[in-house]
Amino acid sequence: MSSLICGSIAYDTIMSFEGRFREQILPDQLHILNVAFLVPQMRREFGGCAGNIAYNLKLLGGDPIIMATVGGDSGNYFDQLNRYGISAEFIKELPEAFTAQAMITTDRDNNQITAFHPGAMSDSHLNLVSDVVRAKSSSLKIAIVAPDGRQGMTDHAKQLADAHIPFIFDPGQGLPMFDGPELKEFLELASYVAVNDYEAEMLSQRTGLSLTQIAQRVKALIVTKGAQGAEIYSSQSHFLIPAVTVTSPVDPTGCGDALRAGLLFGIENGLDWETTGRLGSLMGAIKISSQGPQNHQPSLSEIHLQFKDAFGYDF
Repeated sequence: MSSLICGSIAYDTIMSFEGRFREQILPDQLHILNVAFLVPQMRREFGGCAGNIAYNLKLLGGDPIIMATVGGDSGNYFDQLNRYGISAEFIKELPEAFTAQAMITTDRDNNQITAFHPGAMSDSHLNLVSDVVRAKSSSLKIAIVAPDGRQGMTDHAKQLADAHIPFIFDPGQGLPMFDGPELKEFLELASYVAVNDYEAEMLSQRTGLSLTQIAQRVKALIVTKGAQGAEIYSSQSHFLIPAVTVTSPVDPTGCGDALRAGLLFGIENGLDWETTGRLGSLMGAIKISSQGPQNHQPSLSEIHLQFKDAFGYDF
């Protein structure tokens, strides 16, 4: 079975600030904010929500299908996907544009400041779910609408609903682009919602709905809380998902995407919510122990072993 991943393909330029942002930003001077951070370390990584989710789902033995738009500078990203056997059949290349670019600065407390150029991602609405359905309808079981171009996210959610394909609404950093009525429409179309705790609060404020009310509109609401684990609200139950202890966290970039790969795998394979959430938690922990979103390379057997070590049973 396959999972359709609608979202961004991007290059991440990741810089490390050896101090703390909070020690450099004066709260009473935010109206004239003008700061610079010395970043002795810098690297360029393959990223974007769709690319990261697909990479982690492939590690789990899944069959990810990416639907995204990239620019004329994407040749080495296609090489990366090919290296790991991830199909690029439904990735549209726009030669005149840049592939989306994220410039991420991380401080010593793993706080992040990001500047993002959307590039070709802004034209993600040029991709049609119907094209994937025609080619993959027999194997397509679940989808996710991850951060992408505004029009693309709106169109793809409607197209998935029209095609009766259940999907996770994962607004991420794209959430501020939508007002309350628009977000309510996503909730009506989606089968699942995945947000972090900050996004959950924003989603609640903009829609005027409590988390319990949001959960009643979908099959499950997943709220991630970093080192505090996650909570899953289903129509009938509320699950507390423990975090997996990480002794030496290295880089949080892409951890949320790794977790979402676990969610997709669990839903696709009919795992219960406690196991699905724990698998997502483990994938996030595996990722945070490596630099960059797509450099961790555990084998599937190693993932099974780490899951059993963390939770006492296998998935």
